[in-house]
Amino acid sequence: MNVFRSADFDEHEQVVFFFDAPTGLRAIVAIHSTAPFGIAGGGCRMWPYASDEEALRDALRLSRAMSYKLALCDMPAGGAKSVIIGDSRTDKSEALFRAMGRCVERLGGKYIIAEDVGTTEEDMRHVAKETKYVVGKHTDTGPATAYGAFLGLQTAVQRGLGKKDLQGLRVAVQGLGGVGGRLCKFLIDAGAKLVVTDVSEEAIARTTSLGAIAVAPDEIYDQEVDVFSPNALGATLNDQTVPRLRCKLVAGAANNQLAEERHADMLAARGILYAPDFVLNAGGVIGASQEGRNIGDADGAGVYSEEVAFKDVAKISTILALVLELADKEKLNPHAAAVKMAKQKIQERRVG
Repeated sequence: MNVFRSADFDEHEQVVFFFDAPTGLRAIVAIHSTAPFGIAGGGCRMWPYASDEEALRDALRLSRAMSYKLALCDMPAGGAKSVIIGDSRTDKSEALFRAMGRCVERLGGKYIIAEDVGTTEEDMRHVAKETKYVVGKHTDTGPATAYGAFLGLQTAVQRGLGKKDLQGLRVAVQGLGGVGGRLCKFLIDAGAKLVVTDVSEEAIARTTSLGAIAVAPDEIYDQEVDVFSPNALGATLNDQTVPRLRCKLVAGAANNQLAEERHADMLAARGILYAPDFVLNAGGVIGASQEGRNIGDADGAGVYSEEVAFKDVAKISTILALVLELADKEKLNPHAAAVKMAKQKIQERRVG
């Protein structure tokens, strides 16, 4: 893999590989941008990647999306991400995450770590034993992320489908974890009708008890619905799945939903409105930023307020509306419009 010429590299400022023999830690930290104040923030994902190249590509894509997200939300940091190669169900230990904390500490404050897929608040507390540059020790960002995705979906429905509310809206939800499951509750409370899927029977049972209908994972793409909502892992919108969609709108909280940027054009060609993922899933980082105001606080308990987070997350609706307006004005698909807006903000930060 030629990293510097990779489309995913996209002017990353720094990519660091860490290895710790005693714990078996293999980690990558990708820092896309530290503008405007010399710091970057983003979660730590733990996943059993099939190869080092796959792990690097995921780190780069996630980091870049985080930069876009933070720039569009006018947050005072650039974007970064870290990945740990390993199975979160079997390979975790306090020693492993303390080693990760030492890696973060070596970066001298450039990177603020937080939880992500495969990592938890407890893991971040272990990280915090070795570095102060960590948030998420006491903050479950799932509710804020889900609420932001709900508001974004609502805005996309109003502007794209001309529907004032979600009563009777048919939504296919892929992924019922900490974000997707909560999003389902918001949607059902708003009167939407759901078809759902997940690899976890327990997660499915929780959602069907609220009135949703469950289908097998591969069947979710074929449902005749108004909205398809991806809330699992990335790259679910690809050459095989996009032609199968039977919806008018895609709006969900998963990171990197598009396998490649050209899949945004494929969606547009089919008349499917795409609400950019890094806009809809910004609620988590908006919420976590409360704890970030107290970097180095030995305890940090009591910093996070869900009420404040939900109020702050409301900006997602405004940001998405601006993205959709730019897309209409410049004849761009919404993903391209959001990237253009974000890159302009990042460049302004780097120069100014």
